[in-house]
Amino acid sequence: MKSLKPFLAAILVLVPLAATPVLAAGVRYTLDPDHTQVRIHWNHFGFSNPGADFNISKGTLVWDAAHPERSSVSVTIPIASVHTQVPALDKRFKTMFFDAAKYPTIRFKSTGVKRVGKANHYRVAGELTVRGISKPVTLDVTLNKAGIQPMLDVPAIGFDATGSVKRSEFGMDAFVPAVSDLVHIHITTEGVAAKPKPAAGS
Repeated sequence: MKSLKPFLAAILVLVPLAATPVLAAGVRYTLDPDHTQVRIHWNHFGFSNPGADFNISKGTLVWDAAHPERSSVSVTIPIASVHTQVPALDKRFKTMFFDAAKYPTIRFKSTGVKRVGKANHYRVAGELTVRGISKPVTLDVTLNKAGIQPMLDVPAIGFDATGSVKRSEFGMDAFVPAVSDLVHIHITTEGVAAKPKPAAGS
């Protein structure tokens, strides 16, 4: 019987561990192109601050509310979606600046998430790829809301983010400094999760 004591002790330890549920690593959201806007603006000869809008073609967010540092996001933006309200400038963006024929997309992939200051404020570090050139970029992010999307009846989440880049670092230095090198970015987005599957037998 004495030889069984270590074995029984091990069983008593392992049984509670086996019964403990595994915590979810995070909720996966698909960013909604209809409720996501990427807007940039720059300074034009010191007179005005015009801008351009882009759509996303796809985006994925994995959000871990308990451990934000485990969260991640990736986004793909088609250059063809650019809209400046000036058709001639749209064409120039697609050809002269972004060379969309050779580099049709902009990509962003996070490398780190950190909570800063207030509870709903975060700093997202990532790699931005434009014209085949990848550079580190940091975004200041505000969590607007997380909850059930009432029209779809699924979990949803929404963020706003701001940041800035120097366009010359991505091979777009035409007209600098008359037209500012610094480009400001503002992003607003909603993500929706897949609808939970009904439990077996329900």
